[in-house]
Amino acid sequence: MITIYYNPDCSKCNETCVLLDTNSKKYKVVEYLKHPPSAEELRTLIQKLGVRPEELIRKKEFVFKEKFSGKQLSDEEWIDAMINHPILIERPIVVEGDKAVICRPPEKLLEFLK
Repeated sequence: MITIYYNPDCSKCNETCVLLDTNSKKYKVVEYLKHPPSAEELRTLIQKLGVRPEELIRKKEFVFKEKFSGKQLSDEEWIDAMINHPILIERPIVVEGDKAVICRPPEKLLEFLK
């Protein structure tokens, strides 16, 4: 089962859902702003994405600019930042099995599904 970490106010999330629907893929939506992932879930996502925690941070978000810009944080500190401010988590993230992709642009999903 495919899972998408989703923000309904995000056009890229909505476009990714359209691509999933167009490709007849069943999926589960996780509105991560309402139901933020735990530290362990974030670690698992990060591992599946093959990125460092800082690479999952939305650096254009106001909270990033206000609290984190220019700071050097450890991986665990970035994870804590995402737990405390889930708006910082890049989106949309699509997960299937032991792999995941950040669908920016949404067309990255098509390669992921192959």
